[in-house]
Amino acid sequence: MFQIIFLLSLFLSISNAANQDFCVADLKAPDTPSGYPCKPAATVTVDDFAFSGLIAPGNTTNIISAAVTPAFVGQFPGVNGLGLSAGRLDIAVGGVIPLHTHPGANELLVVTQGHITAGFVSSASTVYVKTLKKGEIMVFPQGLLHFQVGAGKRNAVGFVIFSSTSPGLQILDFALFASNFSTPLITKTTFLDPVLVKKLKSVLGGSG
Repeated sequence: MFQIIFLLSLFLSISNAANQDFCVADLKAPDTPSGYPCKPAATVTVDDFAFSGLIAPGNTTNIISAAVTPAFVGQFPGVNGLGLSAGRLDIAVGGVIPLHTHPGANELLVVTQGHITAGFVSSASTVYVKTLKKGEIMVFPQGLLHFQVGAGKRNAVGFVIFSSTSPGLQILDFALFASNFSTPLITKTTFLDPVLVKKLKSVLGGSG
């Protein structure tokens, strides 16, 4: 009897979740592995489903001459539980978004201005690279190292869509040279010259 009641209760819970139209994130509550809890329906407004933060260009006056402006669940509560989010890429002339991964999401890039050379490296160490122009798109499979580089004589702009509300990000150069990863270990695990490692650490602010 207990098992029947438990299964009935589980079925009703799943049915209610499936019938729920949306779950706007309550950003005042803690995030959890399954996402933020929902705001009370009575407090949800149309502004929870719209986001204007990608209109303005990002600040590209930095070491990579590029900027990424996120529209993840933390900035855009309406995407909570929907399995997608977005972002804006601004890449100045000569700028680069270095090799990085998104452990939690696939990525779709749409170029809206200029030219962007983009690519990724498969687990078989095959490199797929293409220079994209306005209106062209490219997909980057989840977890694979990929990059975007400004490829023209004008600033480039792209918009990205992720298959997760929180795709995660790890930039390879920063993980190696802006952290406390010790120089001897980096040298041992990457075969890089220790003098070069120390130079890159001094540029990116790493220690060790």
